[in-house]
Amino acid sequence: MATSFRDWPWPLQALFFLGLAVVLIAAGFYVPGSPVATVRTQLVAAQQQEKPLESDVASLRVYKQRRAELQSEMDALSKQLATLQTIVPEEKQVDQFILMIQSAAASSGVSIRRLKALPVAQKQFYFEMPFEVEADGPYFSVLDFFSKLGRLSRIINVGDIKLVNIESKAAATTGFHMVNGTSVTGTMTVTTFFSAGAPSSTATTPGTAPVKR
Repeated sequence: MATSFRDWPWPLQALFFLGLAVVLIAAGFYVPGSPVATVRTQLVAAQQQEKPLESDVASLRVYKQRRAELQSEMDALSKQLATLQTIVPEEKQVDQFILMIQSAAASSGVSIRRLKALPVAQKQFYFEMPFEVEADGPYFSVLDFFSKLGRLSRIINVGDIKLVNIESKAAATTGFHMVNGTSVTGTMTVTTFFSAGAPSSTATTPGTAPVKR
């Protein structure tokens, strides 16, 4: 004789409800079109999209960690650029350069008699701006003058040095007043550099600029 569900022992009723729940859940997961199946499909798609994003985030973390290092490198490069612009300026700055030479000569006890601008030479990345300098003074003062030129903020090359003993040249007839101890006189080519601009008409045509002390 069949018995009703209510007459079943409670363990069997609990087992029945548990089995029914399992069936409903399984149906929700695997039956196409069910809300659970739809959510599950969306979850799988989201997980697949997450993988490349995680890779991108990992790469960005590396840059975030290096940000301070890169900023430090940029600051160092900015300082180097400022230094380079000082030793090789963009413009000629002829007046400042002549004053630098005169100051170095005066502090060394050397007399500059003449500055002659020579033609500017254009190179691939810079320009050479040479001057022919005539000077005289005590021998060791001239050496000190060369040393101070090498310590100036701009890059300076000194070449074509032609010095002679003051007694071997008729310097006494030049009309210049020479400081005590003057022993050598002569000429040299002092060259500096700049990075931009074009040679002007005064640069292509050499001129002579006497310097008085």
